[in-house]
Amino acid sequence: MRISVTVDGTQYTDEVEPRLLLVHYLRERLGKVGTVVGCDTSNCGACTVHLDGHSVKSCSVLAVQADGSEITTIEGLARDGELHPVQQAFRENHALQCGFCTPGMIMQAIDLLADDADPDEEAVRTGLEGNLCRCTGYQNIVRAVRSAAEKMRGGAGPEAEQVNTSTVVAGGGA
Repeated sequence: MRISVTVDGTQYTDEVEPRLLLVHYLRERLGKVGTVVGCDTSNCGACTVHLDGHSVKSCSVLAVQADGSEITTIEGLARDGELHPVQQAFRENHALQCGFCTPGMIMQAIDLLADDADPDEEAVRTGLEGNLCRCTGYQNIVRAVRSAAEKMRGGAGPEAEQVNTSTVVAGGGA
């Protein structure tokens, strides 16, 4: 089957097998290796991407289902060499250890913040509960999401612009 998708702002048209998972299309065909293959069962959330403004676990979506869609991966978040505020907050708050879950966590955190600009600790934990981290106790991840929320609420400039772009999702939930 032939699909056309826009991934991180670039249009792609490809022939794909009907059973090809989106995560494998992104990684193997497009080289978007930041989208991690974790469990292949949609339990861990490591493969979370944004599909038409909603976070999805790309191991549970067929590439053909994404035909005509806009996809944002972890590689598509930075703008002009500047990390997205959530990426920067994860860095500043040491919200990773091995880093395997980090791309999916960041993508889901952006979705959460698009839906709730000022989440408390419980809301962050609830919003991320479909994304698993096997290394941390989640404390620094929660701290990073709340820190990013504060920065994104507080200002003008590139952070505020990114909050209102189509690459940031509203609602959804992986």
